[in-house]
Amino acid sequence: MEFLTILLPIFMIFAIGFIGQKWIGFDIRSLSTMAMYLMSPVLVFRTFYQLKFEPTYMYMILHSALLCISLIGIVYLIGWWKGYTTTEICGLILASVFMNNGNYGTPLVLFVFGEKGLHYAVFLMVIQALIMCTVGVYYAAKGSPEHDGVRSALRAVQRMPIVYGALAGMLLHMFQVPLAPSLMQAVHMVADATIPTIMIILGMQLATISIRSLSVEKLSYSLALRMLISPVIAFAITWFLPMEPLLKQILILMAAMPTAANTTLYAVQFRTEPDFVSSATLISTNLSILTLPVLLALLM
Repeated sequence: MEFLTILLPIFMIFAIGFIGQKWIGFDIRSLSTMAMYLMSPVLVFRTFYQLKFEPTYMYMILHSALLCISLIGIVYLIGWWKGYTTTEICGLILASVFMNNGNYGTPLVLFVFGEKGLHYAVFLMVIQALIMCTVGVYYAAKGSPEHDGVRSALRAVQRMPIVYGALAGMLLHMFQVPLAPSLMQAVHMVADATIPTIMIILGMQLATISIRSLSVEKLSYSLALRMLISPVIAFAITWFLPMEPLLKQILILMAAMPTAANTTLYAVQFRTEPDFVSSATLISTNLSILTLPVLLALLM
């Protein structure tokens, strides 16, 4: 019951976008593009500009990289075993590997662990955003029917502004370049609005998803990887890393988040199994209401 009170504010914000999309109807692609290309880079910039780098952050980066590599490796094994095409493998990677740390995981950590947990969650969100806008975009472009190999996938990655926002923040932080108070006030305004905006957009995206030509087999693999196997792998990785228990709990919880909403956007933009990836996003988000309370009970 306590967990439901934690989830309620999150799903209320999702509901704003869901109801708004059903009642009024918005151009979700334009709003998603705005959040991804204009707002998210500002949030990432602020995070890296204000970040005081600690050894813990390197362990968090290592954890995220190992988790991503492990899940992609499992997907390739499944694809080889079942004889999936490149497009099917890339679609399964989009639906299984990338978790919703931003507009679901970060607010959840804030409600469960408070401000100290939010500090870790925001950094994890940035890491995941960088992984999605590089590795995720690469596989979305690679699985596209129009792709012309690795070169086109890499070109798609180069167009993602979040990477440049992170680099700008790191460089200004490294060389201790001060920013004018008025400029920082503008940065704070956009950065603070980013998470609520993408939460509302997720609600809009969920309102438009329909389950068509559902592949039960592939969806089962995706849900198992995202909701069950991913947190088990995360637990195994954290077992060997010297981190405080709170951070380990957050890493495992984040690994169990449903499929990231941005993967639906990538799948649609590159036409890489968009119906399958959308179905995985919708079902995993709804299924998380059952799986996350169990995981939190085990962690706490």
